[in-house]
Amino acid sequence: MWTLVLTPQLRCVIELVAGVGAGIANGIAGGGTFIAFPTLLSLGIPALVANTTTTVGVVPSYVGGIRGFRTDLRGHRDLILSLVPSCVLGALVGCGLLLFFPPGAFRAVVPWLVLGGTVLFAFAPRISARLATLHPSGRGHWWGLRIGIALCAVYGGYFGAGLGIMLLAVMAVSLPFELRELQGLRNVLAGLTALTSSVVFLVRGHLVGSAVAAIMVGTLLGGAVGTMMLQRMTPRTVRFVIIALGLGTTVRLLV
Repeated sequence: MWTLVLTPQLRCVIELVAGVGAGIANGIAGGGTFIAFPTLLSLGIPALVANTTTTVGVVPSYVGGIRGFRTDLRGHRDLILSLVPSCVLGALVGCGLLLFFPPGAFRAVVPWLVLGGTVLFAFAPRISARLATLHPSGRGHWWGLRIGIALCAVYGGYFGAGLGIMLLAVMAVSLPFELRELQGLRNVLAGLTALTSSVVFLVRGHLVGSAVAAIMVGTLLGGAVGTMMLQRMTPRTVRFVIIALGLGTTVRLLV
Protein backbone atom coordinates (compact mmCIF):
# COMPACT_ATOMS: atom_id res chain seq x y z
CA MET A 1 0.00 0.00 0.00
CA TRP A 2 1.28 3.48 -0.85
CA THR A 3 2.04 5.55 2.22
CA LEU A 4 3.05 9.13 2.95
CA VAL A 5 6.45 9.93 4.45
CA LEU A 6 5.93 12.97 6.66
CA THR A 7 7.37 14.72 9.66
CA PRO A 8 5.61 14.02 13.00
CA GLN A 9 4.31 17.60 13.08
CA LEU A 10 2.75 17.36 9.63
CA ARG A 11 1.27 13.96 10.46
CA CYS A 12 -0.35 15.49 13.53
CA VAL A 13 -1.83 18.29 11.43
CA ILE A 14 -3.23 15.79 8.91
CA GLU A 15 -4.74 13.70 11.70
CA LEU A 16 -6.25 16.80 13.29
CA VAL A 17 -7.80 17.90 10.00
CA ALA A 18 -9.11 14.38 9.42
CA GLY A 19 -10.64 14.49 12.89
CA VAL A 20 -12.37 17.79 12.14
CA GLY A 21 -13.71 16.35 8.89
CA ALA A 22 -14.89 13.19 10.63
CA GLY A 23 -16.58 15.22 13.35
CA ILE A 24 -18.36 17.43 10.83
CA ALA A 25 -19.47 14.37 8.86
CA ASN A 26 -20.83 12.70 12.01
CA GLY A 27 -22.60 15.89 12.99
CA ILE A 28 -24.25 16.31 9.60
CA ALA A 29 -24.87 12.86 8.19
CA GLY A 30 -22.70 10.28 9.93
CA GLY A 31 -19.87 8.36 8.31
CA GLY A 32 -16.94 10.08 9.97
CA THR A 33 -15.10 6.75 10.06
CA PHE A 34 -14.78 6.95 6.28
CA ILE A 35 -12.67 10.09 6.67
CA ALA A 36 -10.48 9.24 9.67
CA PHE A 37 -9.90 5.55 8.85
CA PRO A 38 -8.52 5.94 5.29
CA THR A 39 -6.43 8.91 6.43
CA LEU A 40 -4.68 6.74 9.01
CA LEU A 41 -4.22 4.00 6.41
CA SER A 42 -2.57 6.49 4.05
CA LEU A 43 -0.16 7.43 6.86
CA GLY A 44 1.02 3.83 7.02
CA ILE A 45 -0.88 2.71 10.11
CA PRO A 46 -1.96 -0.98 9.90
CA ALA A 47 -5.66 -1.58 9.31
CA LEU A 48 -6.39 -3.11 12.72
CA VAL A 49 -4.62 -0.31 14.60
CA ALA A 50 -6.20 2.33 12.34
CA ASN A 51 -9.61 0.88 13.16
CA THR A 52 -9.15 0.93 16.93
CA THR A 53 -7.51 4.36 16.85
CA THR A 54 -10.40 5.75 14.80
CA THR A 55 -12.98 4.25 17.14
CA VAL A 56 -11.43 5.97 20.14
CA GLY A 57 -10.73 9.18 18.28
CA VAL A 58 -14.29 9.81 17.04
CA VAL A 59 -15.97 9.46 20.45
CA PRO A 60 -16.02 13.24 21.09
CA SER A 61 -17.90 13.83 17.82
CA TYR A 62 -21.05 12.42 19.43
CA VAL A 63 -21.02 15.08 22.16
CA GLY A 64 -22.11 17.81 19.76
CA GLY A 65 -24.75 15.59 18.20
CA ILE A 66 -26.26 14.70 21.56
CA ARG A 67 -26.33 18.34 22.60
CA GLY A 68 -27.85 19.34 19.28
CA PHE A 69 -30.70 16.85 19.68
CA ARG A 70 -31.19 17.32 23.42
CA THR A 71 -34.68 18.79 22.90
CA ASP A 72 -35.73 15.74 20.90
CA LEU A 73 -34.29 13.41 23.53
CA ARG A 74 -36.43 14.75 26.34
CA GLY A 75 -38.79 12.12 27.65
CA HIS A 76 -36.73 9.20 26.32
CA ARG A 77 -34.52 8.68 29.38
CA ASP A 78 -36.13 5.37 30.36
CA LEU A 79 -35.87 4.06 26.80
CA ILE A 80 -32.20 4.97 26.61
CA LEU A 81 -31.47 3.31 29.95
CA SER A 82 -33.28 0.16 28.83
CA LEU A 83 -31.03 -0.08 25.76
CA VAL A 84 -27.75 0.51 27.58
CA PRO A 85 -27.17 -3.24 28.27
CA SER A 86 -27.71 -4.07 24.59
CA CYS A 87 -25.17 -1.45 23.50
CA VAL A 88 -22.56 -2.35 26.11
CA LEU A 89 -22.76 -6.13 25.73
CA GLY A 90 -22.90 -5.94 21.95
CA ALA A 91 -19.89 -3.64 21.79
CA LEU A 92 -17.91 -5.95 24.10
CA VAL A 93 -18.66 -8.94 21.86
CA GLY A 94 -17.60 -6.97 18.79
CA CYS A 95 -14.35 -5.91 20.46
CA GLY A 96 -13.68 -9.51 21.44
CA LEU A 97 -14.15 -10.68 17.86
CA LEU A 98 -11.78 -7.98 16.66
CA LEU A 99 -9.03 -8.49 19.24
CA PHE A 100 -8.99 -12.26 19.63
CA PHE A 101 -9.12 -13.26 15.99
CA PRO A 102 -5.82 -13.11 14.07
CA PRO A 103 -5.08 -9.69 12.50
CA GLY A 104 -5.17 -11.36 9.12
CA ALA A 105 -8.84 -12.19 9.64
CA PHE A 106 -9.63 -8.52 10.11
CA ARG A 107 -7.48 -7.64 7.13
CA ALA A 108 -9.47 -10.07 4.98
CA VAL A 109 -12.93 -8.93 6.05
CA VAL A 110 -12.47 -5.17 6.45
CA PRO A 111 -12.68 -4.30 2.71
CA TRP A 112 -16.11 -5.90 2.56
CA LEU A 113 -17.18 -4.15 5.75
CA VAL A 114 -16.09 -0.84 4.25
CA LEU A 115 -17.88 -1.61 0.99
CA GLY A 116 -21.05 -2.72 2.77
CA GLY A 117 -20.99 0.33 5.00
CA THR A 118 -20.42 2.59 2.00
CA VAL A 119 -23.34 1.14 0.05
CA LEU A 120 -25.55 1.36 3.11
CA PHE A 121 -24.45 4.94 3.68
CA ALA A 122 -25.04 5.82 0.02
CA PHE A 123 -28.66 4.65 0.20
CA ALA A 124 -29.25 6.05 3.69
CA PRO A 125 -31.53 8.92 2.56
CA ARG A 126 -33.85 6.53 0.72
CA ILE A 127 -33.82 4.06 3.59
CA SER A 128 -34.51 6.79 6.12
CA ALA A 129 -37.30 8.27 4.02
CA ARG A 130 -38.91 4.87 3.66
CA LEU A 131 -38.54 3.96 7.33
CA ALA A 132 -39.88 7.34 8.42
CA THR A 133 -43.26 6.36 6.92
CA LEU A 134 -43.53 3.33 9.20
CA HIS A 135 -45.32 3.87 12.49
CA PRO A 136 -45.35 0.74 14.64
CA SER A 137 -48.07 0.85 17.23
CA GLY A 138 -48.23 -0.32 20.83
CA ARG A 139 -45.31 -1.65 22.85
CA GLY A 140 -44.50 -4.52 20.54
CA HIS A 141 -41.11 -5.05 18.96
CA TRP A 142 -39.32 -4.47 22.29
CA TRP A 143 -37.31 -7.67 22.13
CA GLY A 144 -36.69 -7.14 18.44
CA LEU A 145 -35.46 -3.64 19.26
CA ARG A 146 -33.08 -4.86 21.97
CA ILE A 147 -31.71 -7.69 19.84
CA GLY A 148 -31.36 -5.41 16.83
CA ILE A 149 -29.51 -2.78 18.85
CA ALA A 150 -27.24 -5.46 20.31
CA LEU A 151 -26.35 -6.77 16.84
CA CYS A 152 -25.63 -3.22 15.67
CA ALA A 153 -23.38 -2.76 18.69
CA VAL A 154 -21.50 -5.97 17.86
CA TYR A 155 -20.79 -4.53 14.44
CA GLY A 156 -19.90 -1.16 15.98
CA GLY A 157 -17.42 -2.79 18.35
CA TYR A 158 -15.84 -4.66 15.46
CA PHE A 159 -15.64 -1.88 12.89
CA GLY A 160 -18.43 0.70 13.08
CA ALA A 161 -18.63 2.39 9.68
CA GLY A 162 -22.32 2.78 8.86
CA LEU A 163 -23.33 2.03 12.46
CA GLY A 164 -25.53 5.12 12.67
CA ILE A 165 -27.81 4.20 9.78
CA MET A 166 -28.05 0.61 11.05
CA LEU A 167 -29.21 1.89 14.44
CA LEU A 168 -31.64 4.24 12.74
CA ALA A 169 -33.10 1.42 10.67
CA VAL A 170 -33.64 -0.84 13.69
CA MET A 171 -35.28 1.92 15.73
CA ALA A 172 -37.43 3.19 12.90
CA VAL A 173 -39.15 -0.17 12.49
CA SER A 174 -39.51 -0.66 16.24
CA LEU A 175 -40.43 2.75 17.67
CA PRO A 176 -43.30 5.11 16.74
CA PHE A 177 -41.13 8.26 16.87
CA GLU A 178 -40.41 11.07 14.46
CA LEU A 179 -37.22 10.77 12.44
CA ARG A 180 -35.55 13.64 14.30
CA GLU A 181 -36.12 11.86 17.61
CA LEU A 182 -34.60 8.72 16.14
CA GLN A 183 -31.57 10.71 15.02
CA GLY A 184 -31.06 11.94 18.56
CA LEU A 185 -31.35 8.40 19.93
CA ARG A 186 -28.95 7.17 17.26
CA ASN A 187 -26.33 9.65 18.45
CA VAL A 188 -26.68 8.50 22.04
CA LEU A 189 -26.51 4.79 21.24
CA ALA A 190 -23.70 5.13 18.71
CA GLY A 191 -21.77 7.24 21.21
CA LEU A 192 -22.30 4.68 23.96
CA THR A 193 -21.15 1.86 21.66
CA ALA A 194 -18.04 3.80 20.66
CA LEU A 195 -17.31 4.71 24.28
CA THR A 196 -17.56 1.09 25.42
CA SER A 197 -15.29 -0.05 22.60
CA SER A 198 -12.84 2.74 23.40
CA VAL A 199 -12.48 1.61 27.00
CA VAL A 200 -11.60 -1.90 25.79
CA PHE A 201 -9.11 -0.60 23.23
CA LEU A 202 -7.50 1.72 25.77
CA VAL A 203 -7.00 -1.20 28.14
CA ARG A 204 -5.84 -3.65 25.48
CA GLY A 205 -3.66 -1.24 23.52
CA HIS A 206 -3.53 -1.44 19.70
CA LEU A 207 -3.62 2.38 19.51
CA VAL A 208 -1.45 5.17 18.12
CA GLY A 209 -1.57 7.63 21.00
CA SER A 210 -0.62 10.74 19.05
CA ALA A 211 -3.23 10.01 16.38
CA VAL A 212 -5.91 9.37 19.02
CA ALA A 213 -5.21 12.73 20.66
CA ALA A 214 -5.21 14.66 17.37
CA ILE A 215 -8.40 13.01 16.09
CA MET A 216 -10.20 13.47 19.40
CA VAL A 217 -9.49 17.21 19.39
CA GLY A 218 -10.55 17.43 15.77
CA THR A 219 -13.76 15.44 16.18
CA LEU A 220 -14.78 17.46 19.23
CA LEU A 221 -14.51 20.65 17.21
CA GLY A 222 -15.93 19.12 14.06
CA GLY A 223 -18.86 17.49 15.82
CA ALA A 224 -20.00 20.82 17.23
CA VAL A 225 -19.58 22.52 13.86
CA GLY A 226 -21.39 19.73 12.01
CA THR A 227 -24.37 19.85 14.34
CA MET A 228 -24.71 23.61 13.81
CA MET A 229 -24.36 23.20 10.05
CA LEU A 230 -27.06 20.53 9.97
CA GLN A 231 -29.84 23.13 10.07
CA ARG A 232 -28.17 25.41 7.50
CA MET A 233 -26.95 23.24 4.66
CA THR A 234 -27.57 20.08 2.73
CA PRO A 235 -25.20 17.21 3.52
CA ARG A 236 -25.06 16.26 -0.16
CA THR A 237 -21.44 17.37 -0.67
CA VAL A 238 -20.28 15.76 2.55
CA ARG A 239 -22.06 12.54 1.63
CA PHE A 240 -20.38 12.51 -1.77
CA VAL A 241 -16.93 12.84 -0.21
CA ILE A 242 -17.67 10.11 2.34
CA ILE A 243 -18.91 7.70 -0.34
CA ALA A 244 -15.91 8.42 -2.56
CA LEU A 245 -13.51 7.81 0.32
CA GLY A 246 -15.32 4.60 1.25
CA LEU A 247 -15.10 3.22 -2.27
CA GLY A 248 -11.48 4.33 -2.61
CA THR A 249 -10.56 2.67 0.67
CA THR A 250 -12.26 -0.55 -0.41
CA VAL A 251 -10.27 -0.65 -3.64
CA ARG A 252 -7.01 0.16 -1.88
CA LEU A 253 -7.53 -2.55 0.75
CA LEU A 254 -8.46 -5.15 -1.85
CA VAL A 255 -5.39 -4.33 -3.94
